[in-house]
Amino acid sequence: MGMRLKTKLTLGLVFLFVVILAFGILGISFINRLSNGERLILKDNYITLEYCNNMLRALEELPGDTAAARVFAHNLALQEANITEPGEGDATHSVRVHFEQLLANPSDTGNFNAIRSAIFTIQDLNQTAIIRKDRKAATTASDANLWMTIIVTILTIVAFTFIVNFPGIISEPVKALSEGITEIAAKNYSKRIHLNQNDEFGDLAKAFNTMAEKLDEYDHSSLARVMEEKSRIEAIINQMKDGIIGFDAHRRVLFMNVVAENLLGLRESEIQGQYAPDIALHNDLMRTILRNDGAVEMKIYCDDKESYFSKEPITVRKEDKVLGEVIVMRNITPFHELDEAKTNFIATVSHELKTPISSIKMSARLLRDRRVGLLSPEQNDLLQSITDDAERLLRITGELLNLTQVETGNLQLKLQSTPPEEVVRYALSAVTVPASEKNIRIMYTPGSVPPIHADSEKVSWVLINLLTNAIKYSSEGGLIEITVTTAEDLVLFSVKDFGRGIDEKYLPRIFDRYFRIPGSEKSGTGLGLAISKEFIEAQGGQIWVKSSLGAGAEFGFALRAEKA
Repeated sequence: MGMRLKTKLTLGLVFLFVVILAFGILGISFINRLSNGERLILKDNYITLEYCNNMLRALEELPGDTAAARVFAHNLALQEANITEPGEGDATHSVRVHFEQLLANPSDTGNFNAIRSAIFTIQDLNQTAIIRKDRKAATTASDANLWMTIIVTILTIVAFTFIVNFPGIISEPVKALSEGITEIAAKNYSKRIHLNQNDEFGDLAKAFNTMAEKLDEYDHSSLARVMEEKSRIEAIINQMKDGIIGFDAHRRVLFMNVVAENLLGLRESEIQGQYAPDIALHNDLMRTILRNDGAVEMKIYCDDKESYFSKEPITVRKEDKVLGEVIVMRNITPFHELDEAKTNFIATVSHELKTPISSIKMSARLLRDRRVGLLSPEQNDLLQSITDDAERLLRITGELLNLTQVETGNLQLKLQSTPPEEVVRYALSAVTVPASEKNIRIMYTPGSVPPIHADSEKVSWVLINLLTNAIKYSSEGGLIEITVTTAEDLVLFSVKDFGRGIDEKYLPRIFDRYFRIPGSEKSGTGLGLAISKEFIEAQGGQIWVKSSLGAGAEFGFALRAEKA
């Protein structure tokens, strides 16, 4: 089995480490030897010469100068403690003997010569030692230089060998792998790498070849065709005129088509895989798309005009697990323009019909006057039918005009302080006749409720509409309850009947325009509750319904109480 690449690198580095360590130890040894030689020269010999010179200078002042005698004695004592060379001890002892004799007999001049002779002997011994040690240090330096040169030469040869061989060990396999990866990127899955190495590069080449084989199999498999179909679907999505954005279960962006890119002002490649709420921090439209506030229509400025888009979220599930979400931003600008044209048309027609219908109603009322003439029973029935139809048409045109005001944003509100009791009394007087025709009792107990800051006419219209519906769907001799209460800074109006009620599945759509409960035999336009909702919400209030089949229905709305 061949040597692994890691083993080769480890052995090479260990060898270099050993050589460097040996070089360091040898160098430190030579440096210490040189340092010790210099230290010995200075300490053992040079200092002795200094002691001898001091004693010779003091000797010139003897025997009369006692200070010179002390200096001589002091340096002699130091010299006696610094004897290092052969024969130096005898000479130093001779100096001590003759110095003591000189002190005992200062007139004997023979001691001066003996002292000088002994000191010169000490100087000669130390000067000879200095010369000898200097030569030894020079020899040591020469040996160190030789060994250093040998080691440097060896290291240079080893380093040169590494420089020549090591790059090839690394670069050749890397080059082969790079060429193979380039071929794979070009979809040449038949490319193979052949490295006769039993190391990590050999393992990598085998893994590469295995990968290339799998890719080749994949390229010719049905999965490749599936991916081709996926690419085709993505191309179709990009051709759609609606904006489409896909998110995974963690709200990271998976994809979006060209329309969505233009609307958001972002490229798919820039935000793919990013957390959508992080993107929303710097993109208003993304923030609107992610907001779950019930709004489904968005107004966006694009293509140099205001356009309208509906937001349609689609949750992607597999069994009970949520896999992600797709949001479709459908361009409804053409429908919005048609709706606006429809609104204008209805407003015009309703306004034009209101006058002739009022004239028909007035004419029918005049025909009932006995001063005009008596009518037969058949004629009275026809006149009553004309009056009822004219009343219904007049009510429909009134509702259509109210609806067009809401849709066009031209709703005029006269906000003022209004006692809730006045609103209820006005609504009760308006529904007295239809309630009495069905013998329906309407219960209302006035209470201490603060005034509301609202348009009394619009609020009364809403309450009348709720009472009319309650009467319409109540049985003969039924009961309707009106309550007015307070909750914090709100005033709550409620109308409850005890009729057949509303199926819960229809409650979310009960305030939609033109919506009528399936199977209902009662006449109506399906606009009253939609207009009521618009009137209440335009004044900052809320409207709601509570009902279940067979338990009657309760409609209510809340408006802000006037501040004291």
